[in-house]
Amino acid sequence: MGRSFRVAMIGCGRRGRKHALGLKADSRCEVVALVDIKRDVAEEFKKDFEFDAAIYEDYKEMLKKEKPDIVTVCLWTELHLPIVRDCAEAGVKAILCEKPMAPTWGESLEYDRIVKQTGCQLTFGHQRRFAEGNLLVRKWIKEGLFGKILRMDLYSPRHLLDCGTHTFDQALSFNDEIPAKWVIGAVDISETISYFDVKAEIMAAGHLVFQNGVRANIQVGGPDMDMWGGVRVVGSEGFIEVFWDGNFGKACLYNDPTWQPPEVDSGDRIQMEGLIRNAVDALETGVEPELSYKKALRAAEIIFAFYESARLHRRIELPLEGVEGNPLYMMLDSQN
Repeated sequence: MGRSFRVAMIGCGRRGRKHALGLKADSRCEVVALVDIKRDVAEEFKKDFEFDAAIYEDYKEMLKKEKPDIVTVCLWTELHLPIVRDCAEAGVKAILCEKPMAPTWGESLEYDRIVKQTGCQLTFGHQRRFAEGNLLVRKWIKEGLFGKILRMDLYSPRHLLDCGTHTFDQALSFNDEIPAKWVIGAVDISETISYFDVKAEIMAAGHLVFQNGVRANIQVGGPDMDMWGGVRVVGSEGFIEVFWDGNFGKACLYNDPTWQPPEVDSGDRIQMEGLIRNAVDALETGVEPELSYKKALRAAEIIFAFYESARLHRRIELPLEGVEGNPLYMMLDSQN
């Protein structure tokens, strides 16, 4: 029989419920604690998922009393870093945090120091990597089905930091995790929106080039998008459109016009089961998890370089240097 891991869930809202789907499906995970500042929310959560778990309103008290092996962090963006730090320093072995990493680049980089200092395993919620369609496309690209990848067209709902991170992560996964070489971008801040108390633009557009020469255009929000969110992969032998959840749009193989991709499961459950299973597998084997913080950093770096390009009106070379905060905030402050 495999080892059982003590799991604590910090945040019992909508995203916490998604994580619970994966935890319920993995027999290695024993949910022993639920944390939420609204006790009635945690009580309802416990009842709905039939967890035999203690309830806390203070996560620090929970860490001292329960000493969990694994913690899920499903809270608003600005709370991610301090809670991840506290969990890692308390000896938690694996932390599964929701995306985005942080509202600033400097805070995003802090995760690297935390992991190196404590040795904890840290992942971020780009769970769509486990969607059936996304797994298939990675396999097809590796096998050369579409020939040499030449270009990608990237689309995301508005809010580059909160939503665009999924699209950049999807593109990076299709391009063998190759980092970006340079970025140039523009943002529309004639109005702003706020997701989880992080302000953002109503539209963004730009271009980037990866270190292997693959080029990508991106549009985040605004009119006339070909896809609501996802990636169009264009190769020398064909192309395919892949939405966030791995369901397919248009596709073509130039030497076989009759080819069409199969129907796939694009639901939440298969993604969240994959997220939990892979994280626990990695904890048992020591192999880098699919949703490693290192991969999330590559997507975050592109996003903050994009904002810096918009602020300075020029191309930004990567790796990103000389940026600590969020250049978008600087642009917004300059308007006041």
